[in-house]
Amino acid sequence: MGHRNLGFFPFPWLLLLSLVPLCMARFVVEKNSLRVTSPEKIRGTYDSAIGNFGIPQYGGSLAGVVVYPKENQKGCKDFSDFHISFQSKPGSLPIFVMVDRGDCLFALKVWNAQKVGASAVLVADHLDEPLITMDSPEEDGSTATYVENITIPSALIRKGFSEQLKKEINAGEMVSLSLDWREAVPHPDDRVEYELWTNSNDECGFKCDMLMEFLKDFKGAAQILERRRYTQFTPHYITWFCPQAFTLSRQCKSQCINHGRYCAPDPEQDFSSGYDGKDVVIENLRQLCVFRAANNTGKPWIWWDYVTDFQIRCPMKEKKYNKECAHSVIKSLGLDMDSIEKCMGDPDADSENPVLKEEQQAQIGKGSRGDVTILPTLVVNNRQYRGKLAKGAVLKAICAGFEEATEPSICLSSDIETNECLENNGGCWQDKAANLTACKDTYRGRVCECPLVDGVQLKGDGYTICEVARGPGRCNVNNGGCWQESRNGLSMSACVDNGEVKCKCPPGFRGDGVKTCEDINECKERKACQCSECSCTNTWGSYDCSCSGDLLYMRDHDICISKNASAAKSSWSFFWVILIGLAIAAGGAYMVYKYRLRAYMDSEIRAIMAQYMPLDSQGEVPNHVNGDRLDRL
Repeated sequence: MGHRNLGFFPFPWLLLLSLVPLCMARFVVEKNSLRVTSPEKIRGTYDSAIGNFGIPQYGGSLAGVVVYPKENQKGCKDFSDFHISFQSKPGSLPIFVMVDRGDCLFALKVWNAQKVGASAVLVADHLDEPLITMDSPEEDGSTATYVENITIPSALIRKGFSEQLKKEINAGEMVSLSLDWREAVPHPDDRVEYELWTNSNDECGFKCDMLMEFLKDFKGAAQILERRRYTQFTPHYITWFCPQAFTLSRQCKSQCINHGRYCAPDPEQDFSSGYDGKDVVIENLRQLCVFRAANNTGKPWIWWDYVTDFQIRCPMKEKKYNKECAHSVIKSLGLDMDSIEKCMGDPDADSENPVLKEEQQAQIGKGSRGDVTILPTLVVNNRQYRGKLAKGAVLKAICAGFEEATEPSICLSSDIETNECLENNGGCWQDKAANLTACKDTYRGRVCECPLVDGVQLKGDGYTICEVARGPGRCNVNNGGCWQESRNGLSMSACVDNGEVKCKCPPGFRGDGVKTCEDINECKERKACQCSECSCTNTWGSYDCSCSGDLLYMRDHDICISKNASAAKSSWSFFWVILIGLAIAAGGAYMVYKYRLRAYMDSEIRAIMAQYMPLDSQGEVPNHVNGDRLDRL
């Protein structure tokens, strides 16, 4: 098929249902003009179908020379494997590569040509049939890696026209042509009306990821265009219905609301787990009502804030895709919750929902616009956009819809300046007392990120909470998010700045340390100043204790003592300390004297005795007197 039908449901009866609209639908192929300038014999203007990937040059044209490769003519393999390059030489015209249809995906053919320098790709149909739209492939890991990186335009041409081109190329003729998108979008006046057929489901693979990324990227440009009334934007959502015979079935009940009138596919394609299709329908309905509520306030651009914030704060992956999370986003944007709930009505009622009924009717094509069967679909001035859903490409398409010489400056310059934080703080967290905010204005729109203050990074989701995290100096930033109060020049704080992330009431207080710390009445609770002579007076964070008569209060021991007794006791204590010190010194001196005297007497006695008898510690001493006498004898 040339385009993708999004009515597919993973069970047979809904599969049949999804095919019914195709038989009755009027799918309009969006075309651009292709004009051959040479050779003379085939000069003229031809139709081509714009590919629904890559970046068409809306509002402009592109001239080049057509090349038909001798090898890899279907473009399903890397041209580099055949040593083929389509890189144009300096000063020469860009090269348009013509490849044959078949054997592989349209997008793969274009990607292979782009990788070796092609400026555009013409896909030659192999059947004699009306032109169809070359849609991007079903998402999977292998295709997503290159589809999002295709930046060159592409177009499908009829079989008969392609054979004319091949004949001239094979004859050695240089075939020159231009692709013209200047009339691809009607441009009747100085205001562009455009609509986006979208979906709140964020678990449908590559196309959902591409859509969510586009919403974030394009938000800033969309809001400035809407604020200055250059454009009129309307979001739309596709729903289906299940046959009357199956409205009571388990599948229908899980995928539909209002008794089978409005349905959406199961996000995970698994009926036994995760979210159901009816969850997606309800959120789609809520987003429609958010747009209506914002439009009633004269600020329709708030819809862009809601859908991008909901995507960030309430993803299916984190199990936050629910009513409670949606309400928190609505509240942060200052929208009327009651009017939105009234707009949504009762999803369980066996009756039509006016909002969703209107969406089903709008899905049917009117005038030059065909039925909406590809999701997402952008419609500019009632003409369906084809190509990559990227900010720059979409902005070109919108700017091509203005009457000549009425384009706003945004179409003539890439600079878009707006400060979304000035209104309602962008729906982000803020602490007015501390003059702190999580709102950051950027070229791509505002973001809600907890700020870095005095070297301390605040942590949180940036929308409802930003708390002081661990780090030195945390008490200097909004007092660490803890309780603090000042009275009579005295300040008290529950912030503990010791590397821990906690709030603890200071001594003399009790409470959670975050919101409250209440003074403890030590007197009433009999926690101090309880002696018989004590008189207790409570103060903020502490107490005062006085003693009757000539008594002195000892706070550490919680007692009252006599001031005089205390002085006498101190004098006697000093006297005894000195006396004991002198006694110890005298005793020490006596022991030293006694030791030295004994040592001296011992040495003298040993010297005298050594003259008459040997001692154990000495050798024998010769007796010279006796020896002399024996010699004489």
